[in-house]
Amino acid sequence: MTKDRFLNVEDTIISVLDVNNSDYISLTDMVKNEEGNDHIRNWMRNRNTVEFLGVWETLNNKNFKGVGFDTLRKEAGLNSFNLTPRKWIETTNASGIISKSGRGGGTYAHKDIAFEFGAWISPIFRLYVIKEYQRLKKVENDTYNLEWDVRRILTKANYHFHTDAVQNHIIPNSKKPKDKQWLEYAEEADLLNLAVFGCTAKEWRDANPQLVKDKKNIRDFASINELVVMGNMESLSAEMIKVGGSKEARFKLMKTSAKEQLEKLKDIDLIKSVRKQSKTTYIEAQEKTGEELELLTGKSILDKNKKALSDFNKKLKKGLEWNPKEHKK
Repeated sequence: MTKDRFLNVEDTIISVLDVNNSDYISLTDMVKNEEGNDHIRNWMRNRNTVEFLGVWETLNNKNFKGVGFDTLRKEAGLNSFNLTPRKWIETTNASGIISKSGRGGGTYAHKDIAFEFGAWISPIFRLYVIKEYQRLKKVENDTYNLEWDVRRILTKANYHFHTDAVQNHIIPNSKKPKDKQWLEYAEEADLLNLAVFGCTAKEWRDANPQLVKDKKNIRDFASINELVVMGNMESLSAEMIKVGGSKEARFKLMKTSAKEQLEKLKDIDLIKSVRKQSKTTYIEAQEKTGEELELLTGKSILDKNKKALSDFNKKLKKGLEWNPKEHKK
C-alpha cells in the first residue's frame, strides 16, 4: 500500500489507497457522517450485494474461494444473515475489499465496488464520487506528464555543452587510437555519474541486468533533483575542460558541488514548483519564495559553481595547486 490520496465529495474527505497499482476507496469515510459500520454491514448482507461481490472476485481474483462464497450466497437474504467485511475476506479470500487497522484505518474497497456502494447510499452521491475520482486521476495524469516532460528536458539540457567540450578540447589531445577515441566520451560521462550517482554506468548495468534488457539506463531512474544537479555538473565540467583541468581536479570539484546541491534540493518538490498554464505549457509557480525559485532555476547554484570555477581558474593560473600540463591525461 502507498500513501493516501483524497477525494472531497460534498465536504466529505474520502481516502484513496493504491493497492498493487489499483485504487481502493474508503467505504468508512463515505459513510462517516451517517451510520458508519452499520451502513456497510447492512449493504453487505443484501443478497444483490453478495452476488455482485462474488462476480467481481470471480473476474479479478484467481484465489477466490468459490465454496465459501456459495455458502454465504445461500444464507444471504435471511433475517439471521449477517456479513462483515472481515467475515467476507476470511471466508472467501476476497481481494476487492480490505480491512485496514490503526490510524486512518477502516474498510476500503476497489473503486468498482466503492462506486456500487455509493449507489447504495444514493445515486447522486455515487455520481459525485465518480466525478471527484475522475478529477483526481486527471490531476495525477497531468502531474505524470509534467514530470515526464521535465525529466526529458533535464536529460538534454547541458548534454551538448559537455560533449562539445570533450570533442573540442579532449579528443584533439587524446592518446587513444582513432577507433578508440569514443571511449573519451564514455570516461567523461562516468566522471559525471560517479560525482552525482556514486557509480559508473557499467556498475549500474552489472547490478541491474533485467533493466538493461528493457533498454533502461541509470538516468531513467534518477530523481528530478538528481537530473537538475547532473545538468549543472555537465555545465561545470564543460567549463573546466575548456581551461585544461585534469580529471582528478574536475572530479574532486564536481563531487563536492553535487553533494552540496543535492542537499539543498532535497526538501524541494520541483513538480509542485511549476504550474500549468495551458495543455502544453508549464511555468514557475508564483507563490514560491525567491530562494526556492533560485534553486528551481539553478541560479544560486550556478552562481556558486561560477565562484568555485573562478577560484579553480585562479589556482590554475598561479600554479598553486593544479598545473594543467602536468595533470592532463
